[in-house]
Amino acid sequence: MTVKTAVVGAGTVSEVHLSGIDKNPRTELVGICDLDIDRAREAASRYDITPYGDIDDLLAEESLDWLHICTSVQSHLPLAKRAIDAGVPLLIEKPVTETIEELEELEAYADEHGVPVSPVHQHNFDPVMRSARRMIHSGELGEIRGVDLIYTGLSTPDEANRGTWVFDLPGGEFEEGLPHPIYSALRVSGFPKSEESISSITRLVGDYDDEFAYDSAQLQYVTEDDVLCSLKMLSSSKPRHEIYVHGTEKSIQLDMVLQTIQTVDEEYHLSSLKKGKQAITRSAGYLSGLLSNAKLVADGQFNDDWETAIKMNAHYAQFDRTARAIEAGTEMPVSLESSKWTIRLIEALRDSSTPTVDAPATI
Repeated sequence: MTVKTAVVGAGTVSEVHLSGIDKNPRTELVGICDLDIDRAREAASRYDITPYGDIDDLLAEESLDWLHICTSVQSHLPLAKRAIDAGVPLLIEKPVTETIEELEELEAYADEHGVPVSPVHQHNFDPVMRSARRMIHSGELGEIRGVDLIYTGLSTPDEANRGTWVFDLPGGEFEEGLPHPIYSALRVSGFPKSEESISSITRLVGDYDDEFAYDSAQLQYVTEDDVLCSLKMLSSSKPRHEIYVHGTEKSIQLDMVLQTIQTVDEEYHLSSLKKGKQAITRSAGYLSGLLSNAKLVADGQFNDDWETAIKMNAHYAQFDRTARAIEAGTEMPVSLESSKWTIRLIEALRDSSTPTVDAPATI
């Protein structure tokens, strides 16, 4: 089966979807839709596909097996409903919706019509994340006790990397980037036990011409398995994208930029000699990870096959897994539940950033 596919939205983020569908041997790219028909035509000319200016025309003209929605978050719900009415499975760019109410409405609508919907959470398919997940599920780390995420160097609220529509969000461009660290943490920690288990702090540090609610954020939650999790996310700072997973047998440090894993399984109280050996072991592990990445990059320069591409490109890896699921009629590799908790955590930050009004003094 070849999965017949189209993309809605011809903006910045759509290019990786168009190229990934075009290269995937399991998918056939047939159309691109955008309200700006000239932009749709430009994208269509690059891939020799049909441009559309209206999603209803796209759905009527093409017999689609799968649709990618790559528009602004405010348009996701109505567009998704029109595709669901046509019975077309969906992959929707993050965040899937702006509010949890919209997400629940979408989830109920998809369930009612029996149409699978999945969010784009591509960093869950990064090589380092896949390795970490294997280590966790194999029991190699023992019982997981805690997860810490540090994600700095995010965009400031007043940047428009994805379009000016981000300025309608309380945290602007900063908030638009938050799903990445949040869903990454959820992937290794599991989902929060309840909304009551979530606590959050936000700050507005920068000085901006427009009014934004926050540009720094911290979240804590306890998972269903009693894992204590902490997430710190900052703009206007040097980039560090790291996740620490603390287990009873081993702990690991994931560097999401360098795509390396450091393992810690030694006792804390060591002699000077053993500490030196430990430092050498960690350095060797770090170097081994970098060499593996260098080999992967070199392979990518000489091999343009799909199997090499999905090892290097997390978007492509998610597209491939999702196409396989549609072919087989199995569950999507990323559930809407992941998106639901991502949005719940962002809403917790919005609540923290809303100033409280002091009650009037009584006499």
